[in-house]
Order: sequence, then C-alpha cells, then structure tokens
Amino acid sequence: MPTMDLGDRVALVTGGTGVLGRAVVRRFLAAGARVHVTWRRTEERADLEQELGKDAAAVGFHQADVTSPGEVSGLFDALARAPGRLDILACVAGGFTAAPLQETTPAAWDGMLALNATGTFLCCRAAAPLLRRAPGGGRIITVAARPALERGAANMSAYAASKAAVLNLTYSLARELVDQRITVNAIVPSIIDTPANRAAMPAADTTTWLPPAEIAEVVAFLAGPAAGAVTGSAINLARG
Repeated sequence: MPTMDLGDRVALVTGGTGVLGRAVVRRFLAAGARVHVTWRRTEERADLEQELGKDAAAVGFHQADVTSPGEVSGLFDALARAPGRLDILACVAGGFTAAPLQETTPAAWDGMLALNATGTFLCCRAAAPLLRRAPGGGRIITVAARPALERGAANMSAYAASKAAVLNLTYSLARELVDQRITVNAIVPSIIDTPANRAAMPAADTTTWLPPAEIAEVVAFLAGPAAGAVTGSAINLARG
C-alpha cells in the first residue's frame, strides 16, 4: 500500500456507508485522517460500525439526506462546531438507474439529478467556507461516470445527464476555487465490483471491474498533500 499521510486532516465522506464509501472511509482512516460519514438507514450505519470494529470510535456519524438543503446545512453547522474544521470532502453519495427513454419516469429523472448532482452541489457549497480555512489547502473529490465523458449512453439518459452535471460542476468549481487553495477533481470509474452489480449482471465478465479499494487509493491521493497541484481533472479509472 503506498504511503499516504493524512494525519491531522479532517474528512467528510458522503455516502460513506455504501460499498465505495466504505472503502474510502477505511483508506482515510488508515492514512491517519479523522473521518465523518453521512448515513440514511440505521442498518447501514450498524454494518459499517461492525466492519470497522474498534476503528469506528474514530468516525463521526451524521444522519443526513444530502439532497435536502436543510439537512446539509445542519450537517455542516455540526462540523463547524466540532471539530471546527474540514480539510477534505469526498462526495461519494450517488445512485444509478437504467431504462429506455419511454420507461424513464419523471420521478426517476428527478431522483438521479437530486442524488448525483444536487447532493454534490449542496455539499460543495456548504463545505467551501470550511475548506478555505484548511491549513494545507482544501480538497474536494467528486464521483462522475464513464457516460459523462463519452457523451452519454443508450438507456441511461437520466444517469448520464446527472453524472455529466457532476463533471461540469467539478470543472467549474476547480476554476472558481483555485485561488482559495481548494482543489476540485473527479474520479471517473468504469464498472465497480460490488455485490449489487454482480447481482444485476450475473453473466458479465468481472475481470475488468474495479475493486472499491483500488478506487479508494486514487481518492486518497487526490485528498493528500502530493495532489496539491492537481485540480479540474477527471481521473479515468479502468482495467483493460
């Protein structure tokens, strides 16, 4: 495992109870960061606490819906009070849906935009005042998707549009916040090796799928001191 020192840094991982989010939380903790996590369902928080074992004591858990402006405001107010600082925001919370246009409901469209794009926007907006004060410079890492780089994908209109919004938000914030010592970068993974993806595609060749732990290594790099000059980038992650 490459050396990655995030000692004394404070990170927030939205969606930290999901498969990728858990990998990021574990990697941040291993690098010495203090980590805060958002959660929605009690069983997800309990599963993460059990997985982390004694390390769960080093994690701050916050029940919050990142698509709600009020709940996001309350989350960051809590972070401003204790620990009183934030160095890293990893916007991992997100969702996926796939369907042909005629089967994509307005509710599915709105849900994808809310969870992937609006949630990222609200958290970045609320985090910026704290990240500006980060001693080593602030870090924002977002999660885009391959269709956002490849100009869309058939039967994924809602998902592709929402992730394209995330990617362009990332580019825009990188330009806006660079003078405030905040870097903003996106990771763009191909198919992630998760139980849900294996269940949805039982006949697929999984040899090129990305293990969450490998993606977490890239997130940790972007969050660390070595990436201080990296901003406005979409890091394409793929195997084969």
